[in-house]
Amino acid sequence: MGKAFLDENFLLQSKTAEILYHEFAKDLPIIDYHCHLSPSEIAENKQFTNLTKIWLEGDHYKWRAMRANGVPEEFCTGNAPDDKKFLKWAETVPYTLRNPLYHWTHLELQRYFNIETILNPVSARNIYHEAGQKLNSEEFRVKGLLKKMNVEVVCTTDDPIDSLEYHKQISAQNFIVNVLPTWRPDKAMAVENIEAYNIYIDRLSEVSEINIANYSNLLEALRKRQQYFNSMGCKLSDHGLETFYSADFTTLDADRIFTKIRSGKKLDGSEILIFKSALLFELALMDHELGWTQQYHIGAMRNNNSRMFQLLGPDKGYDSIGDFEVGRAMSTFFDKLENIEKLTKTIVYNLNPRDNELIATMVGNFNDGSIPGKMQFGSGWWFLDQKDGMEKQLNTLSSLGLLSRFLGMLTDSRSFMSFPRHEYFRRILCNLIAKDVENGELPNDIKLLGRTVQDISYFNAKEYFAF
Repeated sequence: MGKAFLDENFLLQSKTAEILYHEFAKDLPIIDYHCHLSPSEIAENKQFTNLTKIWLEGDHYKWRAMRANGVPEEFCTGNAPDDKKFLKWAETVPYTLRNPLYHWTHLELQRYFNIETILNPVSARNIYHEAGQKLNSEEFRVKGLLKKMNVEVVCTTDDPIDSLEYHKQISAQNFIVNVLPTWRPDKAMAVENIEAYNIYIDRLSEVSEINIANYSNLLEALRKRQQYFNSMGCKLSDHGLETFYSADFTTLDADRIFTKIRSGKKLDGSEILIFKSALLFELALMDHELGWTQQYHIGAMRNNNSRMFQLLGPDKGYDSIGDFEVGRAMSTFFDKLENIEKLTKTIVYNLNPRDNELIATMVGNFNDGSIPGKMQFGSGWWFLDQKDGMEKQLNTLSSLGLLSRFLGMLTDSRSFMSFPRHEYFRRILCNLIAKDVENGELPNDIKLLGRTVQDISYFNAKEYFAF
């Protein structure tokens, strides 16, 4: 007879795994150093009125599954009533067996609402009602949810032109959870659409109070905004890239191209590459100057369905893993920074698992002995933040780097219901290590193993980011 589904020893396949998880990992606080949560919803202590509002809105993972199950768009991103949307999700859940959504769905029902019933069309109405009643209580407002999940730090994702007014409000509220901004300057590099880019630069000019007439002005404005972010407690930058940009450039090249941009003329492919290479390099220098950690999320092929992109816009579940070349450009980019001793702490997250070994060996080239784990092969991201993807990332890092210095998991989520992903990761980590103990490949030294699990789950990130 098999084990019970999602019991206290879920994913833990040995006594050693159970000890490592329950005695060392389970009760540690959560440091979520990369997510897309709304700072305004935290500042305002938002109350979600039902499960659809908190669980389905903005969740492109669920939308993709629903579409694959034949659910019309009106029940995903459309205007169908909330209860009808939830019923369509409940109809989809039984078809998500062996998809991580099946695990996450029931983990979240258990951890937030103490609901252990399996979600399906028969149970859906009762679950919707029971969870809805709890969501309408004071303790289930956003701040209560964060405290309930033992969250210690949240790093949101913010554009250079953001005022960070909600971060100010949260700070003034003396909220127990430390909510910090993260600098995400992707729009400052998005020169493919000249009209939209110039509108953005005008806005950056306004916010920074710097007339951005040339490339030097652009760097000055970005530096000023970055210093403001730093004053608000920001410790990380983040970049969403297809691949690294590392073409040869001069400041004159960048200035000439920026002048062309401001005149409203479209760039050719070589000009786009040169400009992106120049600006990405300058942004990295700024990160080093402030002692920040830079993050690079690489490999997403976005907005593949052009018809739905026109109808719904970005981030609606039409992205996939890309097959971009990354090795040579990444090596050149990091080497340029290392040659002038301006390479700051760095995390690289890849989306194509074929590149696991490439990333793990590449970041290892640029550790300099200054701090433990300076260059990080980041956790399984997006399509890889499931059991198989996490295990592959952990195994690759173990083989080619130092697992014990790993910074652990993050949610990368827009949902306040996603924090059980940290538990999911910790269980997988404990089970993976325990397997080696059971096979005689690691010593049965619980003190050593337990400390390693604790470091990866919490203490490494706390020390690395100085939270």
